[in-house]
Amino acid sequence: MRRPVLDAARLRRATTDDAADVAEVYLISRRAAAPYIPRVRHTDDDVREWVASIVLVEREVWVAVIDDRIVAIAVLRDDFVDLFYVLPGHQRRGVGTRLLAQCKRQRRVLRLYTFQSNEPARDFYEKHGFRAVAFGDGTGNEEGEPDVLYEWRG
Repeated sequence: MRRPVLDAARLRRATTDDAADVAEVYLISRRAAAPYIPRVRHTDDDVREWVASIVLVEREVWVAVIDDRIVAIAVLRDDFVDLFYVLPGHQRRGVGTRLLAQCKRQRRVLRLYTFQSNEPARDFYEKHGFRAVAFGDGTGNEEGEPDVLYEWRG
């Protein structure tokens, strides 16, 4: 199957009606990144409830949509990118780049954490102008894995 071209992705704010799709992008993408990041520590149902009742209610959520399907999500809270996930079949196609550019248009400063072991994500953020500003030993996240704080200033 031929992958859609970059211009086919439409960016928009998520609504509460998108809860199931946003949760699925998170769950599928986290599982696919398993070689680089720890497993999700919550049940799928817990994640779906969290997305519906907290993420989409209390955060600014942007999605990339191709053929009426959400293929990427970005969750902003103040100057933090809390979540940033692209479905595996749409990675390295420019969708994440466009979604991250949208986040940059919304803020003058962005910060985010990723796991030190997540080299693909670290490469992506560094390619897009983020700098590593602090390294953690894992005591600050529920997975207990060493992380890195990145920062971008526009």
